[in-house]
Amino acid sequence: MMLQSEWSLDNTLPVPQLPQFWAKAIIGVFALLCFGISYDGDFVFDDSEAIINNKDLRPETSLSSLWEHDFWGTNLISNTSHKSYRPLTVLTFRLNYLIAGGLHPVGFHVVNIALHSVISVMILDVFSVLIGGLAYDEKGRLLNRAPKASFLAAVLFAVHPIHTESVAGIVGRADLLCALFFLLSFISYCKAFRKYVGIAGKASIYCPSLIAFEKMVGVNTVFDALVICKMDILQLGMALLRKDNMSEKVLPWKRGFLTRILLVASGGITLLYCRWRIMGTGPPAFTEVDNPASFADSAIVRAINYNYYYSLNTWLLVYPWWLCFDWSMGCLPLIKSISDVRIFAPLVLWFFLIGIMWQALCSTNTDERRIFASGITLVVIPFLPASNIFFRVGFVIAERVIYLSSAGYCMLLAYGICILSRQGRRIKNIISVAVTGLVILNIMQCVRRSCHWRTEENLFTSALSVCPFNAKVHYNVGKNLADRGKEISAIQYYREAVRLNPKYVHAMNNLGNILKERKELHEAEKLLSRAVAIQPDFAAAWMNLGIVQNSLSKFEEAERSYWTAIKYRKKYPDCYYNLGRLYADLHRTVDALNAWRNATLLKPNHSLAWNNLIILLDNTGNLAQAEAVGKEALKLLPSDHTIMFSFANVLGKLKKYKESEGLFLKAIQINPTIASYRGNLAVLYHRWGRLDLASEQYKLALRLDPASPGIVENYNLLKKKLEQVKKG
Repeated sequence: MMLQSEWSLDNTLPVPQLPQFWAKAIIGVFALLCFGISYDGDFVFDDSEAIINNKDLRPETSLSSLWEHDFWGTNLISNTSHKSYRPLTVLTFRLNYLIAGGLHPVGFHVVNIALHSVISVMILDVFSVLIGGLAYDEKGRLLNRAPKASFLAAVLFAVHPIHTESVAGIVGRADLLCALFFLLSFISYCKAFRKYVGIAGKASIYCPSLIAFEKMVGVNTVFDALVICKMDILQLGMALLRKDNMSEKVLPWKRGFLTRILLVASGGITLLYCRWRIMGTGPPAFTEVDNPASFADSAIVRAINYNYYYSLNTWLLVYPWWLCFDWSMGCLPLIKSISDVRIFAPLVLWFFLIGIMWQALCSTNTDERRIFASGITLVVIPFLPASNIFFRVGFVIAERVIYLSSAGYCMLLAYGICILSRQGRRIKNIISVAVTGLVILNIMQCVRRSCHWRTEENLFTSALSVCPFNAKVHYNVGKNLADRGKEISAIQYYREAVRLNPKYVHAMNNLGNILKERKELHEAEKLLSRAVAIQPDFAAAWMNLGIVQNSLSKFEEAERSYWTAIKYRKKYPDCYYNLGRLYADLHRTVDALNAWRNATLLKPNHSLAWNNLIILLDNTGNLAQAEAVGKEALKLLPSDHTIMFSFANVLGKLKKYKESEGLFLKAIQINPTIASYRGNLAVLYHRWGRLDLASEQYKLALRLDPASPGIVENYNLLKKKLEQVKKG
């Protein structure tokens, strides 16, 4: 009877029944169609930290570092680490880097798109088990007893717009790989029950399918214990009422249950312990702006807002047209009063959730029990790590964390469509049009949202209409504008970010930097002073405050600010460089040289520090030392034309004319538009006695900069000398 009702249910769907190969091919094509447009996107948002600035991707970094660092390349035992331990994901990034020969985003995006397509195809087999039950052919292969329903669920999963962040955003690969290994573990777990098919009869069709979930080690244990046992209890009650032989119908599935629980639980506990030890046995340190609800004083306020977040995550599954790259910093104000209408959202969520759970537990239809139980488990369990129940997370809402939960939603939605399609031909035709429209709309939204994720400009500006009160959105729009040289527009967005969040120190720091460059020094000083008052260990703000104070001739304050920055960030080459500039302005030559030397030790490719070292040694007459420093700098930076120029001046004064000429010519070859390079080469030729070449270089220099007083003056001196030579 169960098999007949299953096939009857599947046949009511307004979906064509296709051979397995063509069904998977269509699902794969849909997945590619949705997200393929993102293949040539840039590195955006979190990609900068996880990929561009992550040294673990570089071949010179030891592979062992991947197992000691977090997702962002920070040592796991560091207080600044987010403790996100994903070494295999970072390893795939590293392979992308090595294959492409550098940071070329196309390869990274192609892998993400391919992973989603593979997952979408594989999930068809998962849905076939969860909806149709576990059964095998004579060769031991899984049978699809609900081809239409599982195909519809897989299509809905493949085209769901909530996946855009995971697919089009490269850092979403962590969630893609998690889903991939879950599917592999699920299918393997199901295949492990082949031997029971001949023993357990009909029980094998539904019981093993309820073991269907394992996002990480241990999830199968939860699924096995809570779902399978519950189903066995229902069977047991029915068997008692009918006075059936319980051992034949129930006990076969008890065999090995405790062994499975023991093995999976011990494996999970071992892995959790190992991870706890690796990450330094301490939780990550998040701030209130990352997750405001978790910092609320009242437990009731925390609980209400957590449930509000759950309802919003559910709403994003139902209506994925309200998407944003970031949901923090005022995007979702806390619910603090029962008069807040948003309090009804969690009530609606739990109304439907309890209703589905009731159906899963109390339905007399075994198919319905299996599908509801599997669907709700597939929604809830993958979401648990992001629920704030076991530990505080560093975000309010993150679309990528519900990538796998969306599979449960798609399964329940497909089953709901099955039920509605049984109401008659007219309703079935309406449902057919609605499903077609839903798939088309989802594909359009996937393409649209993938376009947003191609560039930071599009991504950040798209969030303004979704979260206009999110200070971080305004900050990122301002930062993107500043990077593109649109400083006036950037200032407006930075000001808005600070207005929305008066404690947003990063926005204050960036705004202060722009104002500093625009010579609005007094306002810049106020902003940066305010930033370090709010966050005293903000080293970058201390350094920038020192630069502003130096420009305002507040030398003592500037020196204190620089040393405070170094106190909080001991390896800070840029700060040592700016400290050296301060000492040079104060004619504290030894201190300046020491500061710049520290900068080069901490950052051997610090071109400005090397250049200033050479110039200061040159200006103070330490030519031999300047020559030694110049040689050392060029070994590290052989293509730096500024160092070549400064070093060439030193060699010219040492009358090493040939070496000096070679460096000047090489610097000019690298950058032929700088007038001073040709002007100083002319001075070299003048000293060398090669007056014709000097005259030629002066003329070329004056073409580049006709108003340069030094070049004009030196050329006039040369012309006088040439006249004297002619007269003599």
